[in-house]
Amino acid sequence: MENSFNSFDGKVLVAQASEAERIAFYKKTYSHVAGGVLLFLVFEYLLFQSSAIVNFALSMTQGYKWLLLIGGFMLITNYAESTALKTTDKNLQYMAYAGYIFAEAFIFIPLIYMAIMYTQSFEILQQAGVVTLALFAGLSSVVLITKKDFSFLRAALSIGFFIAIGLIIAGTLFGFNLGLWFSVGMCVLAGGSILYQTSNMVHKFGTEDYIPAALGLFASLMLLFWYVIQIFLSRD
Repeated sequence: MENSFNSFDGKVLVAQASEAERIAFYKKTYSHVAGGVLLFLVFEYLLFQSSAIVNFALSMTQGYKWLLLIGGFMLITNYAESTALKTTDKNLQYMAYAGYIFAEAFIFIPLIYMAIMYTQSFEILQQAGVVTLALFAGLSSVVLITKKDFSFLRAALSIGFFIAIGLIIAGTLFGFNLGLWFSVGMCVLAGGSILYQTSNMVHKFGTEDYIPAALGLFASLMLLFWYVIQIFLSRD
């Protein structure tokens, strides 16, 4: 027997909340995504003030060190996501979110450095940022307008990410460049992740879960940004 609203762990699901509650939740979620982007920029600026940190990050792109860095980043990602989802303590959720953003800022150092060196300006980063935000807004709008549940993408995304990780490991170990089409494929995968995370926000989260919802969306946004930059760098 169903009540007038569904619940998950005692929480009111966004899909079954009142319109005012849904709008408030969406505003909180996307304001936290925007806050995450701003904090990412602050972290990135501060990290680039230290030549030692920049040189260390660049040194981690060589051979097995890159795999270690990716492995460490994945561990931090899993920890941040599980912490944000399992606890209702907002302070712990914010700490997990901030820690994840810092990890993103660090792993982005080599790519941002390359993008700046490529044109001796911020041109590529600005162009990639505009394209990424436009795609993110468009894909999120599809879910918010249609209310379609994209949870069926989970299996395909999981398989896609496992294949991508395998190719990255192989490329690192055997020294071949994954190329433009890999970046395009990863953008498609990131787009699917945005649809999936936005769908979760609408259908799976409770009205107080705006921080874990924001973390998932931010992660997908940054994945898309990473490979959009790669595509711009691949241009002759």
